[in-house]
Amino acid sequence: MTYTIYHSTRFFYQHEVGFSHNLIRLQPRDTILQEVLNFDLIIEPVAAEIESYDDFFGNHLHHLLVREPHTVLNVVAQSRVRIDFNALEQLEENRVKVLTLTYSQALERMMFLTPEIIAAKQFSLKSPLLPIASAEILNYALQSIKPERSLYEGIREFIERIFNDFSFVSGFSDLNTPVETVFSEKKGVCQDFAHFALTALRASGLSARYMSGYIETTSHDGGEKLFGSDASHAWIGVFFPGFGWFDFDPTNNMVPRDQHILLGYGRDYSDISPMQGVVSGSGSSHLGVMVDVSRE
Repeated sequence: MTYTIYHSTRFFYQHEVGFSHNLIRLQPRDTILQEVLNFDLIIEPVAAEIESYDDFFGNHLHHLLVREPHTVLNVVAQSRVRIDFNALEQLEENRVKVLTLTYSQALERMMFLTPEIIAAKQFSLKSPLLPIASAEILNYALQSIKPERSLYEGIREFIERIFNDFSFVSGFSDLNTPVETVFSEKKGVCQDFAHFALTALRASGLSARYMSGYIETTSHDGGEKLFGSDASHAWIGVFFPGFGWFDFDPTNNMVPRDQHILLGYGRDYSDISPMQGVVSGSGSSHLGVMVDVSRE
């Protein structure tokens, strides 16, 4: 299966901008499950300098320097990504095996400092956007994740409870909205649900990372999907010592398989935000984003 992804980000500035520096994270990464067949990045105005490299987590970055004065900056990323069904079958086999691992066994195994566990432990600590969880948040997770229960089944129930207890409300939150507020109000968007799940799971002693990318959608009325009606998406990955990483999507109460396309991962949104930049200018600005994910 092959997906075509179109992601347009357009900044509108109140006054002319002399130049801008931007970090772009819009190139999907190659994984066991997916292969990037091609990637194109179009910048308007044309960038004076473009440098590409991988960050600490292995995500692909492009650094752009636009020197031409402008009032609109348009960044368009186009990708083709192929999903490997053989790798998906292997993942399903591993998913059956991991059901035998209990929560208490996982915590015990995390004490052995193998290279794999040491690498995973960086995702068990607080991060720039995620402080240490309150007792209430931890207790919420521990209602499902119990010592002698299958850890996988416990996390599966945990994300199902997030799906049932929280409401998807666009515009309620932003990057400065604390996880505690999302928890108390029981509403937010996919980014908030991922942050809440990460905070709770890390408080329980587990390693969990923020997954950023896209999800295939279909028209709600069964008709043809409008181009550009998709959006970027966020879910979580949890480390099971001895078995590796497994993904969970609390927003949709599902286990990602062939419909999720990964851009990259980090400790929280700040590690994998699609665009970060600094401009030389004055006045306000606003942002327009258009995303389309299509199966070929």
